[in-house]
Amino acid sequence: MNWVGKIAAWVVLLLGFNLAHAQITLDITKGASGAGIPITIAPFGGTSEDIAGIIASDLKRTGKIAPQPPQSQADYAVTGQVRSGGRGAIVQFQLTGVQGGKLLDLSFDVPSEQLRPVAHRISDLIYEKLTGEKGLAGTRIAFVAGGGGTWFLVVADADGQNPRVILRSGQPIMSPAWSPDGSRLAYVSFEGRRPQIVVQDVYNGARRVVSAAPGINGAPSWSPDGRRLAVTLSKDGNPEIYAMDAAGGSPVRLTNGGAIDTEAVWLPDGSIVFTSDRGGSPQLYRIGSGGGGAQRLTFEGDYNARPAVSPDGRYIAMVHRRNGRFHIAVLDLQNRQFRVLTPGGLYESPSFAPNGKMVIYSNGQRLEAVSVDGGVKQDFALRGSVREPVWAPYGR
Repeated sequence: MNWVGKIAAWVVLLLGFNLAHAQITLDITKGASGAGIPITIAPFGGTSEDIAGIIASDLKRTGKIAPQPPQSQADYAVTGQVRSGGRGAIVQFQLTGVQGGKLLDLSFDVPSEQLRPVAHRISDLIYEKLTGEKGLAGTRIAFVAGGGGTWFLVVADADGQNPRVILRSGQPIMSPAWSPDGSRLAYVSFEGRRPQIVVQDVYNGARRVVSAAPGINGAPSWSPDGRRLAVTLSKDGNPEIYAMDAAGGSPVRLTNGGAIDTEAVWLPDGSIVFTSDRGGSPQLYRIGSGGGGAQRLTFEGDYNARPAVSPDGRYIAMVHRRNGRFHIAVLDLQNRQFRVLTPGGLYESPSFAPNGKMVIYSNGQRLEAVSVDGGVKQDFALRGSVREPVWAPYGR
């Protein structure tokens, strides 16, 4: 889809979103193979916050751990309590095994309003202890929503709760991208009725326009060290890939040809994957950090675009089309295995979780996530249309 068409699609589809009345929930809709590790989570005493319920929900969403009723037989058990502390509340919890002995026994002294984040932290500690993988409960997502001529850039917890609008605009917002430390978002804004690339601090709201060149300013992506952005510019006539300082400055052109080159993302080694129609249809290519010859990466189907790279650089997620329908697919760069993760539809905008195990995306109306092996699916139920999800890295 060209840029004019993409903007028009946004105007049509981003309707009916009312953040004040939005109820965001996340439910697991497809479990992993097997029942998961059984665990009981007893109610935490001393608080009205349902900490046990939050932990159970977090762990259930992983598809690898199966919370059971408190009196059930299970391999592991979680108990805890909350009491007054120096900062407001002390949250204590223990994870024990069926054979006895404490696997985890920790406490947190936090402000009373931080009980939900602490519950997410406990969930991640339990998940890592039982699986050896880092958890996602304490992470964040960002997405774009809109309606009635107003667009919102929203940051929320990974379970969809606590949505916070960091930008409200009367013009479309597109292509948000997190900085590697999770403190900033780069995105395309059409304020002034022309595209420009903006970098915004998520915490204090400070914004800087880093590119407003004539023509297209699109698809920003952060370098692994957070110092540069890869962007799509058409200031020299054709949409090409450029690299530029994240604070602004003169961009350096990395591609050169008659094709449309766009949607660049960085690999951990500094090379860049991007979408190009130089072969006759949109496919993914890779170039070095300084440009040069391009290597084609995708050959399956008649369309592969919108790449996203896993944090370890092993996988590339993409929008894949075959038989006229769009899917989310993943290419394993180590063994070249290509896996389609979703049924056909209007799937778009994949983004990896910071542990590399899940991919979040839009189905054209709402957000979903699927594990890289296709075994676990999550569904974000949000009133109104939401698009362009991006999963934040582990950060401060």
